[in-house]
Amino acid sequence: LRYNYRAYPDASQCRALASAFGCARVVWNDCLRDRKEAHAAGLPYVKSAELSRLRITQAKRTEERAWLAEVSAVVLQQSLRDLDTAYKNFFDSVKGKRKGRKVGPPRYKSKKDTRQSIRLNTNAFSLQGDGTVYVAKVGNLKVTWSRRLPAQPTSLTVTKDSCGRYFLSFVVDTEPDILPELETDAGIDLGLSAFAVLSDGSKIDSPRFLRRAEKKLKRLQRELSRKVRGSKNRAKARIKVARQHAKVANRRRDWHHKASTQIIRDNQAVYVEDLAVSGLGRTRLAKSVHDAGWSAFVGMLEYKAALHGRTFAKVDRAFPSSQVCSACGFRDGPKPLHVREWTCAECGTVHDRDHNAARNVLFEGRRIVATGRAETPNACGAPVRRAHVPAQRGEAGSPRKGQTTQAGIPGLQAREHVNCAFCTSES
Repeated sequence: LRYNYRAYPDASQCRALASAFGCARVVWNDCLRDRKEAHAAGLPYVKSAELSRLRITQAKRTEERAWLAEVSAVVLQQSLRDLDTAYKNFFDSVKGKRKGRKVGPPRYKSKKDTRQSIRLNTNAFSLQGDGTVYVAKVGNLKVTWSRRLPAQPTSLTVTKDSCGRYFLSFVVDTEPDILPELETDAGIDLGLSAFAVLSDGSKIDSPRFLRRAEKKLKRLQRELSRKVRGSKNRAKARIKVARQHAKVANRRRDWHHKASTQIIRDNQAVYVEDLAVSGLGRTRLAKSVHDAGWSAFVGMLEYKAALHGRTFAKVDRAFPSSQVCSACGFRDGPKPLHVREWTCAECGTVHDRDHNAARNVLFEGRRIVATGRAETPNACGAPVRRAHVPAQRGEAGSPRKGQTTQAGIPGLQAREHVNCAFCTSES
């Protein structure tokens, strides 16, 4: 797991970190340029050992790269290893060994990038007894510890974001935290009018963090557009805009963590539809789709299910969850988005569109798990028929004794309040 904490370096440490960011970026760009030139000339792939000798060891002895010796050698070596990882991911994606969307080749980094980072192993950092973190050639960084680390970290990433904040990200090896088994499971239908509708009928209202912050963002963006390019006032205005966007992202992430944790704790199995978010992000609903953050939410459900011993499965996006009657299995055909309720032509059952889809996702998820398949086939063919499975009639989960109820998350107030241990320290 990765644990993030806010760091507060002083002025001299900020300069040292800026130097480390720049040196890591130069080593990355130099090594990437050598490999691209070798590829263009038809030469063999340049090995990491050769690049380390030329672009790190020997480069420190030259006048134009002598400043590489001012930062920790671990930072430079890790930058080269990160480049190797980027190339490996690209080659595996081309060969079909890597799952998911295609990965492009590594690209050059710029000092104007909104995110700057360095990565360190255990040889270049250590946790001090006074609560600070020692980073080689930087010093002891003051850190706000929002929670304790469960074990000794194996690596550290120091990051500076677009609004000038510094974060320390520790990678820690932990054991699974298996939760007691339950008899409930849930199918989830994600949407825009309601963020999620569960198969038991409960709804999670969409918080729309970006929409709520739009008025202030528009004002800050107008102020930024009026500033002269290259001026200090423009830099200050840019930071104000970046901070407001960071607040929106932090609120959304914190809300996602709390909602996903409660769903995982309340259900033994969770099934969700695999949505084409990248495609929906190019439609007229793009702003609302990105504001909802479906991909991040589903990713949280997936890794938390693995961490806590729960079952998680994705239903293929081609599965007609909104076209099939969850009562009799009759496929009633596609329906426009404005149709929120419909009556089955076969059995006469009146369905809420989202609740019906969530029930169908639940049934299909159960079938996937029962057959041991990772995903459903393309279900655009014949009408879908299935054996009748009784739906969950009770609400999934209830407040336990001694536990407070969750406030501030519409649709989840009746459930157990869980302080998520995987949120960032900055909400």
